[in-house]
Amino acid sequence: MKLKSGFILKEMAGECIVVSVDAALDLNGVITLNETAKTIWSCLEKGAEREELIKELLSEYEVDGTEASRAVDAFVSKLKELDFLE
Repeated sequence: MKLKSGFILKEMAGECIVVSVDAALDLNGVITLNETAKTIWSCLEKGAEREELIKELLSEYEVDGTEASRAVDAFVSKLKELDFLE
């Protein structure tokens, strides 16, 4: 999976946000990501697949496989809904 181009992940004032740099990708503002979503987003920028995303969460956070899978599936589902994935 890979994110569409036109988005930038930034950290501002202690918050992690996604902004659009493409006028055709109107976000109606910015999207704020929590730490888990930031980790998944960063991996998706590199084209990581589902299993790689789960492995990354397991290595970064104290979660089990079920919890990591749910987090990945929920966030990826939201990105698909927003049409952010290629």
